[in-house]
Amino acid sequence: MAARVEIDEDNETNKGSMWVLDQKLDQPMDEEAGRLRNMYREKKFSSLLLLRFAFQSLGVVYGDLGTSPLYVFYNTFPHGIDDPEDIIGALSLIIYSLTLIPLLKYVFIVCRANDSGQGGTFALYSLLCRHAKVITIPNQHRTDEELTTYSRSTFHEKSFAAKTKRWLEHQTFRKNALLMLVLVGTCMVIGDGILTPAISVLSASGGIKVDHPHMSNGVVVLVAVVILVGLFSLQHYGTDRVGWLFAPIVLLWFLLIGGIGMLNIWKYDSSVLKAFSPVYIYRYFRRGGRDGWTSLGGTEALFADLAHFPVSAIQIAFTVVVFPCLLLAYSGQAAYLMNHQDHVVDAFYRSIPGAAQLVEGLGSGAWPYRGLRSDPSGELKLPPFVVSWVMGLGHSIYWPVFIVATAAAIVASQATISATFSIIKQALALGCFPRVKVVHTSKKFLGQIYIPDINWILMILCIAVTAGFKNQSQIGNAYGTAVVIVMLATTLLMTLIMILVWRCHWILVLIFTALSLVVECTYFSAVLFKVDQGGWVPLVIAAAFLVIMYVWHYGTVKRYEFEMHSKVSMAWILGLGPSLGLVRVPGIGLVYTELASGVPHIFSHFITNLPAIHSVVVFVCVKYLPVYTVPEEERFLVKRIGPKNFHMFRCVARYGYKDLHKKDENFEKKLFDSLFLFVRLEAMMEGCSDSDEYSLYGQQTLQSTDGLLNNNGNSTSSNQDLTMSSVDSIVPVKSPLHVNSTVMSSSQMSSHTETDELEFLNSCRDAGVVHILGNTVVRASRGSKFYKKIAIDYIYAFLRKICRENSVIFNVPHESLLNVGQIFYV
Repeated sequence: MAARVEIDEDNETNKGSMWVLDQKLDQPMDEEAGRLRNMYREKKFSSLLLLRFAFQSLGVVYGDLGTSPLYVFYNTFPHGIDDPEDIIGALSLIIYSLTLIPLLKYVFIVCRANDSGQGGTFALYSLLCRHAKVITIPNQHRTDEELTTYSRSTFHEKSFAAKTKRWLEHQTFRKNALLMLVLVGTCMVIGDGILTPAISVLSASGGIKVDHPHMSNGVVVLVAVVILVGLFSLQHYGTDRVGWLFAPIVLLWFLLIGGIGMLNIWKYDSSVLKAFSPVYIYRYFRRGGRDGWTSLGGTEALFADLAHFPVSAIQIAFTVVVFPCLLLAYSGQAAYLMNHQDHVVDAFYRSIPGAAQLVEGLGSGAWPYRGLRSDPSGELKLPPFVVSWVMGLGHSIYWPVFIVATAAAIVASQATISATFSIIKQALALGCFPRVKVVHTSKKFLGQIYIPDINWILMILCIAVTAGFKNQSQIGNAYGTAVVIVMLATTLLMTLIMILVWRCHWILVLIFTALSLVVECTYFSAVLFKVDQGGWVPLVIAAAFLVIMYVWHYGTVKRYEFEMHSKVSMAWILGLGPSLGLVRVPGIGLVYTELASGVPHIFSHFITNLPAIHSVVVFVCVKYLPVYTVPEEERFLVKRIGPKNFHMFRCVARYGYKDLHKKDENFEKKLFDSLFLFVRLEAMMEGCSDSDEYSLYGQQTLQSTDGLLNNNGNSTSSNQDLTMSSVDSIVPVKSPLHVNSTVMSSSQMSSHTETDELEFLNSCRDAGVVHILGNTVVRASRGSKFYKKIAIDYIYAFLRKICRENSVIFNVPHESLLNVGQIFYV
């Protein structure tokens, strides 16, 4: 069954004069939400538990950033080193990049802008949506603000935050621009999920050539591809079983690179420590250096992987372990390169004790040391047995470090892939990504998910990048492009967070924004020189995902607008009488709709084309809110629609962007439990309510709306344009007398006891439950421009065809499903 409806986007509808009646009979759920209200308090952790979390965060949060020493210096000097002073300048740039971006900006500022532990661009967007009306799908209601997880700040009307809020809300263009900024950042994070495994695993595999210099580069690429295929193939098992290994592996990795770096500084050239002076950055840029920005890789994955760890634990892990070890690792490589400038291609592996150069240096029994002077010759003499032991250790440590490096690269890749799954799940919940299958891989942790379709797409693209470029330099350029653009998007979002959420003084906001943009725009200028050398890859990937996400969101918004503009008024429902003008057959009909108020158009289309309707009708609205989760006890809100003898209810099931609807295997049971509880509570409170409130309010309203009720029995299309409102569309088709008598009949239902209605509901449930889903098809109107036709008729239609059906997402049995089709044009 299908209906064809055409709406005008620019048509401004007038508020119907019977909206008061609709609101009285289909009230918002303020009281129901208020009963569930509790104050949310942040958990406090003991010192021992905090240290445990800090240790665990190493494996989840810092794997990506920790593997950057494998490839940074090669990407900084892909054509070799011309001047040793460039090494000092590049090291100085790396040191201050690590200090300003990951340490100061992300760890101590951006991480505090998390949404109850959830990070990423969509988490920031959710925070903004709760503090300003910037969400483009206006399906929120004030009852949603009563959730325990719906935290928000208030500010004075004349404050700078209030002015910014009004400025954002004033024009739709600004809301769309904010959404576009979030989507660009999200697409770049997805690109990071493709490039991080490629560059990390390829760099780690490249260590084979140090011990076997005659091995071809194709063998290294083949080894990397095999590791990547294995990594992506094991994603469906989740990380619950092997996750306990991640933190020890990464901790061992940081201790190894820190120890090797310290050894190299002592062994080769301690003068590299002068790079802590920012003067060398100026000299480096003056000589034409533009690189070093790839050392920032992993900072956004750091922010996107915050779940399950307190911010203080992440800060402890970074300041105590990650930051010092990275500084030692980079300084040690720089010290090694000061004496071996031709080894820049694989500087990390060649600087490991056990490489030929280090062993030869120990062979004479003297360890050249430029720090302390133990004798006139400037050499620190070692006993022969110590030299023999160090030489044996030197030969044996290379392969263990190679194995740990490969394991750390796999952990880093896993963390980035998991972050990609997480941010796509957030986008899906907020209507910005096509419906895909989401699987929970852990019964303990809500955030551990697996998305099969995205996993295989990431694997194919990752292998294509690895096999296509075959070297770290071009992949590094692509990686740097993605990281820098994500950082710019995060800075702009953080500016709004500081104003609207934290309510910082505008001077502090200006200082943060200016300093961040100066540093990041400097890196962005370096990225521009690398676009033709691999930097185009994330741009192409991001552009493809951006088109998919924006077109899907546009189609979703238009479908919601159609539902809002074409919904049926309560006056029309009341005019049909308790039988709804049809035969009421035993059973319960669950009508799924995106509307949290009003009767959807598919219901009127259904009852005008079929001769019967179920004895009990429940309008089910499943909606996602800009919160990370909705507690189970606050999931459902139930309300009666119209008089009791109509047996019509509304149930709103609310989810956060971390929640998974499919996980509610007993969704139908929970829905009916909430419905029965509502009937009991309503019966208990009946004595406190006015039994004639429906009829009294109906009389007052009908006296002022006589003119609207004269068109008795006309088609709905003749009245729809006249009385559309943002709350409900008033399309009366019955006489005032009929409506009045219907409303008056509600007082007779007060004699029914709680037991009678519960028995009636149970009998209807036993008779059978039918799920009625609307299948709304969106088409571009004839007068649309060509790009709109391409977006709607081809891209959106194709995405709708390949994405998951609502019946699968709602876990609806096929034998209980009834689809109602309708077409509308935009």
